[in-house]
Amino acid sequence: MCRKTQLLHPLKIAAVAAVATFTAYTGASAASPFDRLAGSWSGGGRVTFEGGQTERLRCNARYNSSGSGNRLDLTIRCASPATSFELRGDLAYSGGRVSGNWQERSLGASGRAAGRANAGSIVMRISGAASGSMSVALAGRAQTVTVSTVDTALRGINVSLRRR
Repeated sequence: MCRKTQLLHPLKIAAVAAVATFTAYTGASAASPFDRLAGSWSGGGRVTFEGGQTERLRCNARYNSSGSGNRLDLTIRCASPATSFELRGDLAYSGGRVSGNWQERSLGASGRAAGRANAGSIVMRISGAASGSMSVALAGRAQTVTVSTVDTALRGINVSLRRR
């Protein structure tokens, strides 16, 4: 495996875990955190790698809410000049808590996400093939997500998405 591929493999895993969880949880409200997410979103931001290098990141997301808004299926595609990935997730909400599974299909990577949701923010931990934390803020028709990871080539993501 070449050096670039060795660095990008953990990057893809961490990015997928982070994007899957952070984007999925941004619509938290008292009744259901997922109802406001249903539909298509797009936007961009920056990805930061170990060593401090940054790149522009573009993302498209599609969410399907079900179970009276307490379940969410998601597909998220993101790309930077160095990498791209497709994330799938299945998430659940109950009593202010959010949990679920994520999977990045091209790498066969997967893991879990868990945290707390309130009317305007989410605080979570991700685990599995990548670990870290994230915070999410929702303001009107926009989402802002900040993610930090450890022990991977990817150190952070900051993305803003808007409803299409």
